[in-house]
Amino acid sequence: MIRSLDARVLGADAVVAAVERRPADVDPAIRAAVDTIVAGVRARGDAALLEFTARWDGFSASSACALAVTPREFDEALDAVPPDVRAALTYAAERIERYHAAALPKSWRITDEHGSVMGQEIRPLDRVGVYIPGGRAAYPSTVLMTAVPARVAGVREIVFVSPPGRDGRIEPAVLAAARVAGVTEGYRLGGAQAVAALAFGTASIRRVDKIVGPGNIYVALAKMRVFGEVGIDMVAGPSEILVVAEATAPPELVASDMLAQAEHDPMARALLVTDAPALARAVEQALARQLAALPRRTVAAQALAEHGALIVTASLDDAVELANRLAPEHLELFVRVPSALLARVRHAGAVFMGGHTPEVVGDYVAGPSHVLPTAGTARFASPLGVEDFITRASVIEYSPSGLAAALPHLAALARVEGLAGHGKAAELRTKETAS
Repeated sequence: MIRSLDARVLGADAVVAAVERRPADVDPAIRAAVDTIVAGVRARGDAALLEFTARWDGFSASSACALAVTPREFDEALDAVPPDVRAALTYAAERIERYHAAALPKSWRITDEHGSVMGQEIRPLDRVGVYIPGGRAAYPSTVLMTAVPARVAGVREIVFVSPPGRDGRIEPAVLAAARVAGVTEGYRLGGAQAVAALAFGTASIRRVDKIVGPGNIYVALAKMRVFGEVGIDMVAGPSEILVVAEATAPPELVASDMLAQAEHDPMARALLVTDAPALARAVEQALARQLAALPRRTVAAQALAEHGALIVTASLDDAVELANRLAPEHLELFVRVPSALLARVRHAGAVFMGGHTPEVVGDYVAGPSHVLPTAGTARFASPLGVEDFITRASVIEYSPSGLAAALPHLAALARVEGLAGHGKAAELRTKETAS
């Protein structure tokens, strides 16, 4: 059902090679299809959107206007969801807002000894697009995790896109989340055509400055294709969890956390790394018991068999170092004193500390965005955050004495680079001040 790997025997290099998520080889037919869709939307606008939405999502809209989600639809969806769902959306949104408000960068200034001022101005983006997946399931949580940070950053226009059903319907919980999150407009669009519409704009949809949110391979390739025309957050892959656990960790809880990721997708990756061989065996048995009762057991079983592993290391320090090499999306430190290991963690999208912090709280209600770097990209990438929805502009205001003091150094560097005009531009100002 799931592989068992002994790093004490195989060595860390062999274990990493066996389980790491390398960039997948993309089917040339899919890449060609994405290129066709993106080019079609750029060239034909709304007409291409209608054609591709009918072809890929089965929704034949009468006009481009029918792709838009009206304000009334958002309001009606919020009224239609059960009270407990509405309360949960509000609860999660408030926590996400609180977290990202604390993380919001601030404008600042410093003044040097000459009275010259340097600093930074923080400004929100004007207009962003949030892509919300559909298909296998509805994801109202992803609406909150993408749109709320944008609103906290001060983005004025937040554009929601999500694949429609064949009847043009989007799940009420998703639309309700959009209303709670502060989305300002929405469209029944999915796949590469939605990304292209947001990037290039059409007669009915204005282009955005940045596109964020997860999606399937078509969405990922389209985001890569339009990068440069607009900004993107990241190219996220299938979900993954790595649990570092000591001998005292309850096997049933470890197994449940692994299955919570495995049920996402057949490509999801769930790993246990422990210094306790007995725990690895107990978790394997717990996985089998829980899997039998899991509604999405077929999906989870495939994920565990093809991408999961139970890994035994010589020590917990070795377990953390293995985690650093894999740079997982979600890292659980299922130990009694997680703070003792946290200092050794260098690469992870999100770290969940201790036995009372299951990864699922991060999926829904903790506060940090659940849009995280995957496939080892946490080595250089960070979670989606309020920082993704702002720009930083440097601010420089020199005093006359500051420019005079800088001139010899500026002139020397300009001379070395062969750019005499650079030095002259500063020299003329100092002469003007002296006269």
